[in-house]
Amino acid sequence: MSMGNGNGGGSALARTSDHGGGEITRRDGFGETEITRRAETSITAAAEQSRAMVQARYVMALQRPRDIEDVRVRLLKECRRPGFAAVARYAKPVGGKSITGPSIRFAEAAARIMGNVDISTPTLYDDSEKRLVRVAVSDLETNTTFSIDITIEKVVERRDNRGRETISVRENSEGKMVYLVAATEDEMLVKQSALVSKAIRTNVLRVVPGDIVEECMEQVVETQRSRDKADPDAALRKVVDAFAAINVGPGELRRFLGHDVATVVPAELTELRAVYAAIKDGETTWHAVIEARANGETAPATTDGEKPSAGGRASKARDAVKQAAAKRSHDPATGEVAEEDLPPLDGAEPGSAG
Repeated sequence: MSMGNGNGGGSALARTSDHGGGEITRRDGFGETEITRRAETSITAAAEQSRAMVQARYVMALQRPRDIEDVRVRLLKECRRPGFAAVARYAKPVGGKSITGPSIRFAEAAARIMGNVDISTPTLYDDSEKRLVRVAVSDLETNTTFSIDITIEKVVERRDNRGRETISVRENSEGKMVYLVAATEDEMLVKQSALVSKAIRTNVLRVVPGDIVEECMEQVVETQRSRDKADPDAALRKVVDAFAAINVGPGELRRFLGHDVATVVPAELTELRAVYAAIKDGETTWHAVIEARANGETAPATTDGEKPSAGGRASKARDAVKQAAAKRSHDPATGEVAEEDLPPLDGAEPGSAG
């Protein structure tokens, strides 16, 4: 406590600290008593700092506006890089058909090249059962904001519940028991990162002009085809090695293709890359991909004059890929896929419980 006296007026000032970390001030004098409480300043300071940062971003956006043609040229240049093209497009089974679109990696590159885009992911609510996170993307030049609130349940599905807090149990499509267990901190981090990344992608693609996104997706496919044509064997090895890194071996790829990996055709390599990108982004799992393929339509018969050999199987695969491509749906105006593109994620690794 500190005290001070006025000059001959009999006033007194006393300061004490409350239990909440704030400061209480009491002033006595001239027959009156005034008591004021000053709250902890750290919260106020943090809010002021955040507001100042946002204002600074808007000022910079007005001083350095983007050139949309420059954005287009730079994005297309990025899509001509084979390494980026391999992960810039995803494909996953939804509702009996294959959904394709720009991947999370593409959206990240688009936001970086667009510039003047602010991305925020504040936590709105958190308890022992769920966490609510708001994902907002703002175009600072047009003062346009798109936001999505995502609810993250603090549970995951696992096939082994030993040593875990089990919430419920169910039987999956393979007749095996799958357990819903309380998520660990690491599992929550993986689950939240996947959901937030997908929400960011959806919002970023609303900021990027749709015609540029469509053109970039066409360039991605063309880049993959050109690379495959230049060295087919090297392209196949890279795809096989990439799947092996997520515990999907050549035998599993054979199940997906319906024939030996060595007889893969360029269109199938493109599809495999898209499936790999979807798994890496947390869009789907290998188990879900195989299950969808098993429940899909059978490959069409070979056309007249074709032999039912390895080449015939490749022709069947090409026809199947064409049919799947005809069923793919996304909005040509925005490059976005349907709303079912954001299903709840259980945080399981590729090939885990389905």
